[in-house]
Amino acid sequence: MKILIVTCLKEYLKDVARIFKQSNIDVFSTNEITGHRNSATVNLLEDWFASGGEDADSMMIFTFTPAANAEKGLELIKDYNETIHADFPIRAFIMPVERSV
Repeated sequence: MKILIVTCLKEYLKDVARIFKQSNIDVFSTNEITGHRNSATVNLLEDWFASGGEDADSMMIFTFTPAANAEKGLELIKDYNETIHADFPIRAFIMPVERSV
């Protein structure tokens, strides 16, 4: 069992839902978040949020899923980011679930 966590701009939520469906992930949770930046960095493309003290309306999406589904989702998100060439790509990571009840 893994937890797949995704952050993205609100505009990408439907795309993430489609990617989850392709990854056999049928159940997930969402939470609206606002990203903040206190200072600008050199390479803006590597940043999670906008520069210059701007706020970014974003989503955090997470799901508990088998490892194979999480890996498939991560790979599809990587492919998606390569095709959209956006300044704010979808970010995702997988974490192990040690125990659950």
